Amino acid sequence: MQHYSMTPSTFDQDLDMSQMELPPRPTLFDFHGVSMIKHVTENWDSVQNFKARPDDILIATYPKAGTTWVSYILDLLYFGQTSPERQASIPIHERVPFLEISTPSRPSGKDLADQLPTTPRLIKTHLPVQFVPKSFWEQNSRIIYVARNAKDSAVSYFHFNRMNIAQPEPVVFGSWYDHVNGWWEKKQTYSNLHYMFYEDLIEDCGREIDRLCSFLGLSPSAEEKERVTNGVTFDNMKANKMTNYSSVPVMNHRVSPFMRKGKVGDWKNHFTVAQDKQFEEDYKQKMKNPTLKFRTEV
Repeated sequence: MQHYSMTPSTFDQDLDMSQMELPPRPTLFDFHGVSMIKHVTENWDSVQNFKARPDDILIATYPKAGTTWVSYILDLLYFGQTSPERQASIPIHERVPFLEISTPSRPSGKDLADQLPTTPRLIKTHLPVQFVPKSFWEQNSRIIYVARNAKDSAVSYFHFNRMNIAQPEPVVFGSWYDHVNGWWEKKQTYSNLHYMFYEDLIEDCGREIDRLCSFLGLSPSAEEKERVTNGVTFDNMKANKMTNYSSVPVMNHRVSPFMRKGKVGDWKNHFTVAQDKQFEEDYKQKMKNPTLKFRTEV
């Protein structure tokens, strides 16, 4: 993905003391051809040896593609009625752990995933397809990949990097093109992979939930489906302390909220005409797969 020189505003006036004591942003480095940070690679062998189960559900995305949205949809579909106390007291990032993350003084995502008490276990990852632990393929686990158009991904990731000091300022997890194409190609040979698009969710969330349920073999009642659909609206998730990441100390929501806009086409408010032209030229060169198509507006 092309990176534009959008300079983030200073954090100084917004940081409270607890955030000022946090360590500096991590350094980006090349890891087997993919840009990574130590918080993802330090626990690498352990992550690669993760023991998936046949009933696990892995939610895979390039960052800022609707990861939390789809995580919450699945969490409500499976556990919304059976565990109301869980909904009210456990943040979504603990209910659906981030498999590869490993930061000081917190349990690793791999350990959180191992300890999940639920069946199925819902686990999320931003790993490109070639880095996914092999046990997911061996166990024929169900995988849901969510893709978002490159322009809105770039803008959303830019604002996320401004507010999250656990991120370096360039992009982690490598090329957007490699990520979305790699997973799209995997879909052609791995039948238990459901590939969905952020833009489709925005256009008709109920329809996409029906498609998810069909893939997962779920048959929610009309009342259950309505409860899930209402619960996962952008405004409701933004106001919900269990889904809005307001409890995560490395994220400064006064710089930019974790749940910022949730729109398709916000890139038009950020890209100059020259940047858009440059982006389109880059896209034509790098988006080689004619069968994978994205919408930049709905």
